[in-house]
Amino acid sequence: MSDAPDAPGTLLGAPLAGRSVVVTRTRAQAASLVEPLEALGAECLTMPVLETVDPDDWAPADAAIADLAGYDWVVFTSTNGIERFLRRFRRVGGSREVLLGRKFAAVGSATAEKMRRHGLPPQLVPDDSRAEGLVEAFRALGAGPGLRVLVPRALRAREVFPDALRALGSEVDVVPVYDTRPVPADPAVLQRFADGTVDCVSFTSGAIARAFAGSLADTGVDPDTVLVGVAVASIGPVTTAALEALGYRADIEAPEATMESLATAIAAFTAWKR
Repeated sequence: MSDAPDAPGTLLGAPLAGRSVVVTRTRAQAASLVEPLEALGAECLTMPVLETVDPDDWAPADAAIADLAGYDWVVFTSTNGIERFLRRFRRVGGSREVLLGRKFAAVGSATAEKMRRHGLPPQLVPDDSRAEGLVEAFRALGAGPGLRVLVPRALRAREVFPDALRALGSEVDVVPVYDTRPVPADPAVLQRFADGTVDCVSFTSGAIARAFAGSLADTGVDPDTVLVGVAVASIGPVTTAALEALGYRADIEAPEATMESLATAIAAFTAWKR
C-alpha cells in the first residue's frame, strides 16, 4: 500500500471529496483559498479574472510617504494594500521610525494578520469586516476635525469610509498603491463549466465578481448559462451585494471574511445540484 497522500479532490471521507471549486482570486493570492479547500478534499480549478498592477501615478503615494509624520492613522483595507504600500515605502526610502509612530487600523482579520507579520500591529480591527464597521469604530473613538488619516488602497474601491470620516470633519487622504486589470478566462476551466463538472465558484470581492462576468462576456459566454447548477460562494455581504447587483444569487456566504471561513462554509453547503 502506498503512503503517498491522496490527490486533491480524492481525499476519502473529506467534506469536499469529489467536488470541484473554481477559485477566481488573482494568481498571486489563489493559494490562500486553494490550500484550505484542498485540505477539505476539493478539486480546485484556478481561474483568475484580475491581476494586480502598479498604479499609473505614484505621486500621491510618494507625497503621503514623505508627509507620513503628519498623519494620525494609517488604514489598510486589504492585504494587497499593505504589500504594495510597504514595497513603495521601502523603494522611496521612507522612515521606518516615522511609520511605527503612526496608529494602524485594519479591515478584516486577514489584513490585520498581514500587518502583524510586517511588524505593524493594528490598534483597531473592527468586528464588522466592512468599511461600515470601520466607520463606526472611528466614530466611537471621536473622529472629527483635526484628525488626519491615510488610506493606501486600490485605485478603485468603495468610498464609504473616507466619505463618512470627511463628513465628520476629519482629513482623509486616499492614495492608490495598486490597480487591477482583467485577465482572460481560462478556456480549460470554461470547458469544465460547459461540461457540467464544476460544483462551485467562489468570489472574494465585488471587483472579482464583476471581472468574472466581464471576462465571460468577452469570450462570448453567457454567465447565466455557465452558473446553472453551480453553487456560488461569497466571502461576505459586500461581495454578496455585488453578485446580486449583477443578477446572481449567493448560495453560500462565509460567516467571517477569511479564506478558511469561506472554505468551511463551502464544505458545509448541503444543497449541491449533483
